[in-house]
Amino acid sequence: MTEMTLVEAINQALMYEMQADASIVVMGEDIGKNGGVFRATVGLLERFGIERVRDTPLSENMIGGLAVGMAMAGLKPVAEFQFMGFMYPAMNQIINHAARMRNRTRGKLHCPLVIRAPYGCGIHAPEHHSESTESLFAHIPGLRVVIPSTPARAYGLLLAAMRDPDPVIFLEPARLYRWAKQAVPDDGVALPLDKCFILRQGTDVTLVSWGSLMRETLAVADTLAANGIAAEVIDVATLKPLDLPTILASVAKTGRCVIIHEAPFSGGIGADISAAIAEQGLLSLQAPVQRVTGYDTIVPYAKLEKYYLPDETRIMAAVERVMA
Repeated sequence: MTEMTLVEAINQALMYEMQADASIVVMGEDIGKNGGVFRATVGLLERFGIERVRDTPLSENMIGGLAVGMAMAGLKPVAEFQFMGFMYPAMNQIINHAARMRNRTRGKLHCPLVIRAPYGCGIHAPEHHSESTESLFAHIPGLRVVIPSTPARAYGLLLAAMRDPDPVIFLEPARLYRWAKQAVPDDGVALPLDKCFILRQGTDVTLVSWGSLMRETLAVADTLAANGIAAEVIDVATLKPLDLPTILASVAKTGRCVIIHEAPFSGGIGADISAAIAEQGLLSLQAPVQRVTGYDTIVPYAKLEKYYLPDETRIMAAVERVMA
């Protein structure tokens, strides 16, 4: 079993599934010869050839439309967008066609398509390279939105996404690409979509997060444990559809909840989770739900991004408020 980074686990999942399923075609800007901007597709061109590893022109709208057409024709495209902020020109193709194809044709056609993109700030890049706008896609019926937070989950969830018969938006936290290594068996075993992962059991407070901020969330849980507070930590992983029963069961046990995400405060997924707790778990709460998020601003440039990104201090302050 090899220890690898998150981006290496992405590469391993692509390698495995392309070997197992000849209908999978990987496509995107610079993903062939150069192996992608973060080198997630290194080695695929040499192994599978130009027919299945396609460098595209610099045209995100074209990438989206081509991927939809390929999916309708019986292929399983995995389209890489270099950064999440570059996906917006393809929104027409994603929203009006990929997400609606099964409904529009009353099940006669479907769209087995995976759209991959690195997301989030913390890598000292300009704003279009640092977006965290997952709620735009989570709002669209017909789309799944998946965000892994560790190498093992990246491997298992990407396998599941490539095997899903409908479109999946697969967002990879760029800040975690090479942050840490983990043993990842190359066994082809997919992890379940639409399910939260409980990373730590606890009885005092529920911490809910996903993607890049799982790092800070787990660090806060360590600090709390050292002070006698048992935090239950939940990695949402699939943001659409949300696994609300797991979150509600945890809040029923702990009575307190802090939701942490990198995306801006307004319209974030944290608001959906908070509303669901208020509607279905209000009598379990011993304190109001707290949200720790990015700010309602454009992601700032490198010198200021550390002030934008929620940190352990802000998360701990929210925990102290609910514990009080």
